[in-house]
Amino acid sequence: MSPASSRAAVSPAVAVPSSPSDTRLAPGEPGYRRMSFALFLAGVATFALLYSTQALLPLVSADFGASASAASWTVSGATFALAVCVLPLSALSERFGRRTMMTASLAVAVSVGLLVPFAPSLDVLVALRVLQGAALAGLPASAMAYLAEEVRPKALVTAIGLFVAGNSIGGMSGRIIGGWIAEAWGWRVAVGTIGVIAVACALAFRALLPAPRHFTAGSLHPRALARTVGDHLANPLLRRLYVIGALFMMVFGATYTVIGYRLTEAPFSLSQGLVGSIFLVYLVGTVSSSTAGKLVARLGRRGTLYLAAGTTAAGLVLELVPQLLVMLIGLVLITAGFFAGHATASSSVSHTATHGRAQASALYQSAYYIGSSVGSAVGALAFHAAGWDGTVGLGFAAVLGVVALTVWGTYAARTRRGHGGVPVSAH
Repeated sequence: MSPASSRAAVSPAVAVPSSPSDTRLAPGEPGYRRMSFALFLAGVATFALLYSTQALLPLVSADFGASASAASWTVSGATFALAVCVLPLSALSERFGRRTMMTASLAVAVSVGLLVPFAPSLDVLVALRVLQGAALAGLPASAMAYLAEEVRPKALVTAIGLFVAGNSIGGMSGRIIGGWIAEAWGWRVAVGTIGVIAVACALAFRALLPAPRHFTAGSLHPRALARTVGDHLANPLLRRLYVIGALFMMVFGATYTVIGYRLTEAPFSLSQGLVGSIFLVYLVGTVSSSTAGKLVARLGRRGTLYLAAGTTAAGLVLELVPQLLVMLIGLVLITAGFFAGHATASSSVSHTATHGRAQASALYQSAYYIGSSVGSAVGALAFHAAGWDGTVGLGFAAVLGVVALTVWGTYAARTRRGHGGVPVSAH
C-alpha cells in the first residue's frame, strides 16, 4: 500500500467520538438501512454457497462411492481456499475499493455455483468448490473494512452482527432448501437451486449497497503490505483473537459437517429433508450474532467470550446424549455460542487495529476459515475413527482453547493495569 492508502486505513480504524459533522452512517438513517440489508444479502449468498454441500454430504458420498472424510473436502476445500486467498484479495480492495471487490467476488462465485451441479466426479466437484471458495475470499474482509470506514464506531458491533446474521440465514436456508430438494430430485438439483438463489442475492446486493464515501484508494506495495501484516501478527491481542475465531469455527465446522452422517444412521435414520431442516437452529445464530453488541455492552468483550464458550461447551455435552430432542437443544446452544463468539471476536479485531484494517480483518477471516477447514476435515476423520463421540471430543478441545486464550487475555490486561499501562478494552 502507498502512504496514502496507509493513512486511509488509519483514520477509520481509530474509534473517535462521533460529532455532528460525522458523515459516517448511523442506525436510523436510510443509507444505514440500505447498507445493512445489502450486506445481509451478501452474507446470505456467501454462506449459502460456501456450505452448499455440507448438509448433502451423505448423498454426495453415495453418488461417488466416497467416504465421509473424502466427501468432506467439498466443504474443507472451499473454506481452505477462502482462507488462503482472503489476505491477497483484501489487499486488492485497498486499490480497487471495497464495493468493487465484493461485487467481483460474488459475480465469480455465483458463476461457479451454476457449474457445480454438473461435476462429473468428486475430484472435479472439489476443484470447483476450491475455485468458489477462492472467489468468495474477496468478500468477508472487504465487508468488514467497508463497515469500519462507513459506519460510526458506536454502531460497528451491531453492523457487523447484522452481517454475521446474514451468514447464519444463508447457512440455514441453503441447507434446509437443499435438503428437501435433494430428497426429491438429488443433490445436483439442490446445489443448482442454491446457486440461483445466490445470483438473486448478488444482484440485489449490488443495487442496494451505497457507494463508499470514506474510502481512499492507494497503490499496492508488497513491502508495505508485509509490514502491515507483520504489525498485526506482532500484536498479542490480535493473535489471540485470530486463534479464538479459528477455534470457535473448528467446533462449528466439525459439528455441522458430521451431523448429517450421525442423523441419517441408526438410531435416528432421518431422511435427507429432515436432516436439512435441522439447520433451522441457525435462526438462533441470527439472534445471538445480531445481539452481540448488547452482550458486549453489558458483560464486556472478554465476558461475552466466556459466555459464548460456556454456551458452546454445554451444547457439546448434550450432543453426547443419543436422544434427538436433546441433541437438537445441544445444536441450539452450540450455534448460539458460536455466532456470539464470532461476532464478538471479529468486531474486536476491527476495534483493535490502528492501521491496515482490511488486512487485520483478512487475517481474522483467514484464521477463521482455516478453523472451518480443519474442523470439517478432522471432524470427519474423528467420526470415522471414533464415531460421533470423537467429533464431539474435538469440539471440547477447541472450546478449552478458547477459554485458555480468554483467561490469558484477562491476565494480560490486569498485568498492564498493575504496571500502569493503559487497559485495552477490545478483548
